Amino acid sequence: MIETVHVTQIIALPSAKAWQAIAQIAMFRHRRLIRNQPMSINKFALLILVFSALLTDAANAATRIAVLDFELNDITSLPNTPAERLRTASMAPLLSKALSQVDDYEIVPVDADRQKAANSSVGYLFRFHDVAAQLGRQLGADWIIVSQHSKPSFLYSYLWVYLIDVKKQTAIARYDIELKGNHEKVTQRGIDSLARKIQATVSNLNEK
Repeated sequence: MIETVHVTQIIALPSAKAWQAIAQIAMFRHRRLIRNQPMSINKFALLILVFSALLTDAANAATRIAVLDFELNDITSLPNTPAERLRTASMAPLLSKALSQVDDYEIVPVDADRQKAANSSVGYLFRFHDVAAQLGRQLGADWIIVSQHSKPSFLYSYLWVYLIDVKKQTAIARYDIELKGNHEKVTQRGIDSLARKIQATVSNLNEK
């Protein structure tokens, strides 16, 4: 299993609500000064508490992640069996659920037709991260996850996954997860491992 992580810095800014709170506090104090009515300490402290709560809300706003359906890249002698297609189709919902359990993420729903329209050929969004980022922007996501399920053998397969920063339009990290076997438990363990790695990357970036 190989993991490649490229780290860039993300700067979180206060939301519009926070800036509105700043303006309201400034205006309130300005009016008091004009009327020559000093603000009581209790009232000013209350305003500061409200302002702090708004800033905290902005800082803790849920990260929005869009998870695209996994593409099946089956190069075995008997490719794309119904069972393997069904297994691959289950991976995006499993990853969405796992991500929502490891952190307070908002999972952005992705319409299958919209993904199909953006993915002009197999592997297109997987290769062209700027195009995937544009789709993520249309969905209102902060991050978009593009993945392939590569199966070179009946005994094992791989999850190849890119975590793409929508704003920067570039891949921040790549994860390669090996799945030994095709049982449901094997798939679930691989997806859970992937979710933890994604959470670690996003958390590390958000702390910088």
